[in-house]
Amino acid sequence: MKQQNYNNHRKFYPPHHFVYLPLLIILEIFGMYKIWEDQGNKLVWILFSLVIFLLFYLALMTRQHYALGLQNRMVILEFKQRYFEIFNKRSDEVAEKLKFDQIAALRFTYDDEFKELLYRALHENISGDEIKRSIKNWRADRLRV
Repeated sequence: MKQQNYNNHRKFYPPHHFVYLPLLIILEIFGMYKIWEDQGNKLVWILFSLVIFLLFYLALMTRQHYALGLQNRMVILEFKQRYFEIFNKRSDEVAEKLKFDQIAALRFTYDDEFKELLYRALHENISGDEIKRSIKNWRADRLRV
């Protein structure tokens, strides 16, 4: 990815998104099929399907919970640091007025647009997606997973 923008800013982890999760989905479909196909071992296939479903659920929830929770905290801290560098004052009151999606969207702006879009977020309550769509000069964030 040479230049990041609204259309390509999401990131995937191929082993997780394109190997592990699809494999679990295939195994779950297979297990559900065998429940109806193999009546003699129906209980075994129900348990198999239940275990596969739990593995799928845990894979999604654990990955999301830890990684995004930590990254969300870092995005908020980055916002506070950036606000201080630009305005030379604490951002606690401002940060409390914003939703996380607004704070996260502001990280894609350079300082001149940051001021303008922050003002709009505070006074017009534009969403994070509206902030992203309003960015004229996209500032890439290649580290968020």
